[in-house]
This record gives sequence, C-alpha cells and structure tokens, in this order.
Amino acid sequence: MDPTPYDKLLDLSNKTAIVTGGAVGIGFGISSRLAEAHANVVIAGITKEESEKAVTDLKSKGFSVAEIQTDVSVEEDVKNMVDETVKLFGSVDILVNNAGIYPNIPVTQMTISDFEKVLAVNLKGVFLCTKYVSERMILKGAGGKIINITSIDALHPSSVGLAHYDASKHGAWGFTKNVALELSQYKIWVNAIAPGGVMTEGVKKMQLTHPATSSVDPNEMIAKFLAKIPMGRMGEPDDIGKVALFLASDMSSYITGTQIIVDGGSLLS
Repeated sequence: MDPTPYDKLLDLSNKTAIVTGGAVGIGFGISSRLAEAHANVVIAGITKEESEKAVTDLKSKGFSVAEIQTDVSVEEDVKNMVDETVKLFGSVDILVNNAGIYPNIPVTQMTISDFEKVLAVNLKGVFLCTKYVSERMILKGAGGKIINITSIDALHPSSVGLAHYDASKHGAWGFTKNVALELSQYKIWVNAIAPGGVMTEGVKKMQLTHPATSSVDPNEMIAKFLAKIPMGRMGEPDDIGKVALFLASDMSSYITGTQIIVDGGSLLS
C-alpha cells in the first residue's frame, strides 16, 4: 500500500465529523481543528444558543459546519442527531464523544440523582453515540474514526468531589478498548484522549460560582492541580483539538484501542 502523501495526511476533505459538546471549551477546540482540516463538522450540543454561536464563528472562517440540538443521554436525540447528519452531509465518518459534565460533589453529600446524571451523560452518552454512529459506518463500509474524550481521572483521581466523574471516565476508557476490538473488523478505529487540567469556560465558571464547601474549594483545587503540572500551565482547548485531529486523520492509520494522555506531565507527579 502506497503511503499517504505528506500534504494529505491531515486532510479531512469529504469527511463528516460529529462532535458532541462541540460548541464550547475542549469541544470547540476540536470542532475548530476538524473544520480547518476541511471536514464537515456537526456540533451536537444541548444548548442551542451556544451551538449557533459556534457555528456562526466557524462559518465566518469559511468552514462547513452545522448544529443539531442533542442531549446525548437521550436515545431518541442521538438517533435524530445521526439521521440529520446523514441527511445534511451523506455520511458520518468521524465521531468525537466529548460531551461531559463534572459537578464537584463529595460522596457524603452526593445523591443518587447526582450520580446517575453524570453517568447518563458521560458514559451512557458515549455508548448511545457510538452505537448509532458505528451502525452507519458499518453500512457505508468505508471505516471510520471514533474518539472518546476521557480524562486523566480515568487513570488516577485528581481531587475529592469527582467520584461519579471518575467512575464515568474509567468506564469510558474500558468501553473504548472493548469497542476497539469489536469494530476493528469494519476498519473503524476507536481511541481515547485523556486531558489533564484544561482552562475552559466551564472551569472558569466553576471557580466563580461554585460555593466552597468543607471538602471542596474549586480555587484551591485548581491551584493545587496547577502546582503539579511540570509544564507549569493549564492546558488550552486547542491542545486537545490538535490531538483529536491526529486521531481523526490518516496520521493515526495503525492506532486503535489506545488512550493518549494530554496533561502537561501532571501524572508524572
């Protein structure tokens, strides 16, 4: 097999990508890089105003982008997301399961509802999107790329108050490996990205609005986390976007079932 020419390695022309939670933060960093690589990008978000703003921004740069309002924890929403994407662009070639929530709640204060909500979005959502997108990929017969955004918390806890989040991310990493085995026969490569601390709008909002408790102080938590990063800085959404582009492109042609840690070296400490 002849190698892909250098100037085509990162070219996603004629590919369509769905990015869940793709309107803000890490998701927007990913949407931006995939769109820049000439993919058609569908931003699937629960907040229509955020999604419309992101689409307007990216379209102003000449990119091919659309939005579909989606709650990834709701099966009918996910089915609609996939159906509408195929109607718009003809196929789904890339799926980035990025949508996630991370409310800080110590286990001693956590309700069943709190726990179930995080797992519904962060783990059930990954399952639903993977299930219905992979069905379309298999029918098309041209392979595909599925990228799950996990966390370094899939490997090691980062702070008190994230037990439900950590459970969901450990689950997403296990799910990634097993589905990579299952879908490899269809040339669908399934991988994960494990971000460390990334300074997103959500993190900033948490710092400003989340009340400190006896167990969880968001500002103190972030300060301690930053002190453990050898690179000396929090990540930026584009740090994750660039790795997502690598995994979505032909640069990762012989990679499946792996997790790329993007954390500035924080797990080293």
